[in-house]
Amino acid sequence: MKPSDFQAVMAVVADIKSKPRPADGAKPNGARKPRRQKAPDVEAASEVVGESAPPPEAVETDPQLTPEQAEQARKKYLLKRFWISARGYWSRRGDGLAWPCTIGLLILICANVGFQYGINVWNRSIFDAIEKRNAPTVYYLSAVFVPLVLGSVSLVVAQVYLRMTIQRRWRSWLTTSVIGRWLTNGRYYQLNLVSGDHQNPEARIAEDLRIATESPVDFVSGVINAFLAASTFIVVLWTIGGALTLPIGGANITIPGFLVITAVIYAAITSTSMVVIGRHFVELSEQKNQAEAEFRYTLTRVRENGESIALLGGEEEERSGIDRTFAGVLGRWAMLAGQHMRTALVSQGSSLFAPVVPVLLCAPKFLDGSMSLGQVMQAASAFAIVQGAFGWLVDNYPRLADWNASARRIASLMMSLDGLERAEESDALGRISHGETKDDTMLSLNNLSVSLDDGTAVVKETEVVVQPGERLLVAGESGSGKSTLVRAIAGLWPWGGGSVNFHPDRRMFMLPQRPYIPSGTLRRAATYPGAADDWTVPQIKAALDKVGLGHLGDKIEEDAPWDQTLSGGEKQRLAFARLLLHAPDIIVLDEATAALDDKSQDRMMETIIHELPDVTIVSVAHRAELEAFHSRKITLERRKGGAKLVSDIDLVPRKRRGLLGRALWGSGAPAERPREHNGTAHKKN
Repeated sequence: MKPSDFQAVMAVVADIKSKPRPADGAKPNGARKPRRQKAPDVEAASEVVGESAPPPEAVETDPQLTPEQAEQARKKYLLKRFWISARGYWSRRGDGLAWPCTIGLLILICANVGFQYGINVWNRSIFDAIEKRNAPTVYYLSAVFVPLVLGSVSLVVAQVYLRMTIQRRWRSWLTTSVIGRWLTNGRYYQLNLVSGDHQNPEARIAEDLRIATESPVDFVSGVINAFLAASTFIVVLWTIGGALTLPIGGANITIPGFLVITAVIYAAITSTSMVVIGRHFVELSEQKNQAEAEFRYTLTRVRENGESIALLGGEEEERSGIDRTFAGVLGRWAMLAGQHMRTALVSQGSSLFAPVVPVLLCAPKFLDGSMSLGQVMQAASAFAIVQGAFGWLVDNYPRLADWNASARRIASLMMSLDGLERAEESDALGRISHGETKDDTMLSLNNLSVSLDDGTAVVKETEVVVQPGERLLVAGESGSGKSTLVRAIAGLWPWGGGSVNFHPDRRMFMLPQRPYIPSGTLRRAATYPGAADDWTVPQIKAALDKVGLGHLGDKIEEDAPWDQTLSGGEKQRLAFARLLLHAPDIIVLDEATAALDDKSQDRMMETIIHELPDVTIVSVAHRAELEAFHSRKITLERRKGGAKLVSDIDLVPRKRRGLLGRALWGSGAPAERPREHNGTAHKKN
């Protein structure tokens, strides 16, 4: 999510801070107060819900390290940071089935190695029987082979089930934990305001976290299986092969356990070759994953902004940008393909030599009669298993590199969330506090200052008190901090000082300039963020009629791409229909009529004032015509060191809107009364 998608952010804030009125129109009991939002419930979308542990302490880089050393230290810590959270799956706050499934998987691995040993012994017996032409034994062993195979296959199938169950539940647990932290207190939005390696968080959560939880289970089960297999069949090789005596220079040299020594040397050569050849796998995998994420984001942006691009005729420019991004993806893949080719050379050569080497080594002992054919075949089978166990790295190094890249990407996101979470508990940068007003005051900004995460002031020392039913217009030139002030009121902007206080028993609703239109039916879009079935079709149709969308009344249950179908003005009208349905106590409008013409804007504001006569309104707007619909106006002025509130005046409708003014405010409206003295805003008591 990018800063330009502010409308989606504000829609989510509205979801957090308001609750729909039920169909009978009565205010719901326990409606959400417009305070600092809490983490939304994500349990319904997940099989296993993760609980987040407190973030680890911040780690400062040693200033004496060179840039290369600092980068290596950072990568090392990223893997550590991933495991700090990931291992919680097996903790007391983790999944109750984590340990039973893990222990069951270990038992199945051990049992499967036992069946491998049984098949290895069967291999020796059948070839010995064939060599001796012992038909009854051959027939008997043929019958025994079937249950051995069935047992081994059953164990492998059960092992796959448990392994994938652990992977699925671990991913579910960790994903819900990360998403919970990501959505808490608007951190999903705040990530756009701070520096750090957390670009494309959606790709990290969806793809990198999947790889980061799938691969370790495969690696651990593979390592355990390889260790047990190597340990078991090294004994077999030592027992069967015995010692090899070679005549060299007139002397006989005896090599004890020659098959074991050969297997170890062979595996060491292939594994070392793989490590040397694939030493750049991790770096290239990280670059490839980042390039893929950027390519997906570029395509998503084209889809989301298709109408604007089409109207401007920007297809060629977009195609150029897509081609550049895709060229980066192909370039990373080309370099990664070279690594795969070199590792395939080692892996394929190893797999071809492994079955032949033990036969050639055992051939002298078979020819002199000291080793039977069955022993030769058993040794060949055991050698292949030992080689496969030792060569586990050869076959899995590419996946190990891919896991490293994915684990570091998700850990980078975790570290950024750690920083935001620590900042929430620390006063080092200053935090805007959120509390409750006293008496009937609807909203108060007490000595409110808004700053960037580096301490740079944006808005300074703002004092505003808004009473019930008051309609406040926030004005000022572009860049003076109006939208930033709205974000601070919404609780999305945490840095600064002072406090934002709301009435404890009132509900707030936000209307951004670009309304968020969810996918699904028009009914869902009109009632968002409430549940679609909380209002009847006649209620929704009535709200649409009042905002000039009566022509959509017959399409309320129609599922269509409304975000692409509706015009900008229709989207803003739909947002006003939501207001009528939710009937909040306080409305914050951030350029919410910018897509409407003057006449339509007047109708929208007149409708809201008529339908919700007691509602409190806080508007951010540039249009001077909106003053007619507000009772008060404050002005922000951009200054060095942060914007300041420079005027606070009461308003009356302009003369050219006299009829509308009398309709809205009555004939006894007070004259304009300035509240400013020498450029300094008057503080309301």
